[in-house]
Amino acid sequence: MPDAVVIALIAGAALDLIVGDPPWLPHPVRLIGRLALWGEPRCRALLRNEYLAGAVFALGLVALSGGAVALFIWGLGQIHPVVAGIAMVYFMYAGLAMRDLAREARAVWQALQSDNLAMARQRLSRIVGRDTEQLETPEIVRGAVETVAESAVDGVLAPLFFAALGGAPLLWAYKAINTLDSMVGHREEPYTRFGWMAARMDDVANFIPARLALLFFVTGALVGGGQAGRCWRIGRRDGQKHPSPNAGISEAAMAGALGVRLGGKNTYDGVENIRPYVGDPVQSLVPACIPQAIRIMYATSILALLVFVAARWWVMGG
Repeated sequence: MPDAVVIALIAGAALDLIVGDPPWLPHPVRLIGRLALWGEPRCRALLRNEYLAGAVFALGLVALSGGAVALFIWGLGQIHPVVAGIAMVYFMYAGLAMRDLAREARAVWQALQSDNLAMARQRLSRIVGRDTEQLETPEIVRGAVETVAESAVDGVLAPLFFAALGGAPLLWAYKAINTLDSMVGHREEPYTRFGWMAARMDDVANFIPARLALLFFVTGALVGGGQAGRCWRIGRRDGQKHPSPNAGISEAAMAGALGVRLGGKNTYDGVENIRPYVGDPVQSLVPACIPQAIRIMYATSILALLVFVAARWWVMGG
């Protein structure tokens, strides 16, 4: 009999590709975010040492997220295996972000195609943390391409990896890590010490998926119309220039695949931050780079799905 995780992962990925994340549908990430907002002040009040408080906060919420999904599926399984299977499909589907990532990036491209810079800046602000109000077309394109590249890992490839490894519970433990990193894993106050554990957990969790991503991006570039050879070369050459030990690999790979240069000056709440350049400016950063990056992301994601499903199928004995 086929492995239930394999079936749920394929079905969940298919749903994500077809439906995406409708705004009206409750999403577990939002619940994790609310729990984090509830838990942070309580952990800070309970433990004076910020490192210790942050560690209890992060480890507790990750364990709670993965454990709650496991318990929920197990409980439904006591009612009927089919009900548990449907829940498993939902959690796989909700943990992936292929269609939403493509939809948000494409909205930026469509605004640029209409010469509506104000709308392009506004749409970009939905998917990046940097200030977008003054950005011109090349910088808007850069922001969209960098987001597609980085989110291809933490929004698709890493969730697929952990889902194949440990089913929906491990996928949602990873999603909790990723959510906490975005909320508190910052070097600036008030999270310099409190967010240290969340940031390090995210670094560890993404270490293997980010490096596998380079292999997937090369094939994705080949299928999606990019330069596979340059993708591999730039990914290896520039992948460690980013402040994050993981995010730079996918950005460098995408830069190589498109033949563009990414990185440079970003502004966050009025404060400039200079990122090292990755890639070579063989081509200019023009709006057409965005749909090409989306095609590469889709090809990369589908390839990863096939590889991870095949690997689990083989390990589980078919």
